Amino acid sequence: MSNPTPATAPDRLTLPDGRMPVLRVMPMPADANVYGDVFGGWIMAQVDIAGALPAIQRANGRVATIAVNSFVFKQPVFVGDLLSFYADVVATGNTSITVSVEVYAQRNRMNADVVKVTEATVVYVATDEFRQRRQLPPL
Repeated sequence: MSNPTPATAPDRLTLPDGRMPVLRVMPMPADANVYGDVFGGWIMAQVDIAGALPAIQRANGRVATIAVNSFVFKQPVFVGDLLSFYADVVATGNTSITVSVEVYAQRNRMNADVVKVTEATVVYVATDEFRQRRQLPPL
């Protein structure tokens, strides 16, 4: 897939106001196919890292990914896009933490085009030093 033309480009967005990304990264040629489209698996790995960051804070320690409840690729990601990952804890259980992750790409850096490229819901579980489930600490 190629970069969208102005006639087919999605409406212009801005990065979420008042929020700091938990992760920012720019995909490189090794992360893409021969057409310059970044591999979905690479994006999934970055989402997993981004989602783990607030989960680790909430768990006050180690976590492990146990489920991906949803994962939607809304737009392709290209080499050179600057990706910003926003992640928020949306639910907790006794041992589990559900995190919503949104990914935005800044394209055409001179024009600062922003598109939402991915959204996902990932579930982590708090683990102890033996990698066994443990209770979340109280807030």
